[in-house]
Amino acid sequence: MTTREEMIAVLKRIAIPVLRQRGFTGSFPHFRRLGANQIDLMTFQFDKWGGGFIIEISKCSTAGVTMPWGEKIPPKKVTAHDLNPRDRLRLGCEGPSTEHWYRYDIGNTLESVAQEVLQQIDKAEKWWAG
Repeated sequence: MTTREEMIAVLKRIAIPVLRQRGFTGSFPHFRRLGANQIDLMTFQFDKWGGGFIIEISKCSTAGVTMPWGEKIPPKKVTAHDLNPRDRLRLGCEGPSTEHWYRYDIGNTLESVAQEVLQQIDKAEKWWAG
């Protein structure tokens, strides 16, 4: 059975270098790209039961985020999960009421799942730009 750790290792080998080339910093599972007008965010969240993960993206002000209770999350620490769910997008979803899980427990190779992630990065770029 494929483990979460094996999937993460393949993502780090195949997908994360592409994020780095595109200017993202951070460490797995949270990545950010500080731009002139906004911070682009990407977070990988694994199924607690195993076998899959989602990718959530978001964006925020270059100042970071102030939580409703007043806590300030600085630009170099903010993650997609710090933003309200209505201000995030799950990559691969067809619409706001759908879910998309990257599954590595149903016969997909780890490499094919990582390639699917790469295909979604361009869609994320369009969302961040919009």
